[in-house]
Amino acid sequence: MVKGRQGERVRLYVRGTVLGYKRSKSNQYPRTSLIQIEGVNTKEEVAWYAGKRLAYIYKAKVKQNGTHYRCIWGKVSRPHGNSGIVRAKFKSNLPPKSMGDKIRVFMYPSNI
Repeated sequence: MVKGRQGERVRLYVRGTVLGYKRSKSNQYPRTSLIQIEGVNTKEEVAWYAGKRLAYIYKAKVKQNGTHYRCIWGKVSRPHGNSGIVRAKFKSNLPPKSMGDKIRVFMYPSNI
């Protein structure tokens, strides 16, 4: 008998998109990234995501620790404007090639 998963797959994260860095007219600040979370359209909805963990997963050419995939972890710090965009800080700044890429917004840490 083969043991396996029962039922449907469960996704423990929400998808998001990297929009770019925080910036002004003439300067940009790569230490803070702007993220659009799927299904979040107001400042009030952002409140639940404050402090949640983010993962930018990418593929590299050289294998490390038995895998080609790498991850940069970050955290949602605050809202950006009124349209549901969030500011996030990452352990190391996101690379410029990440702009427009997908990101995972995990449902933890949670205070429910």
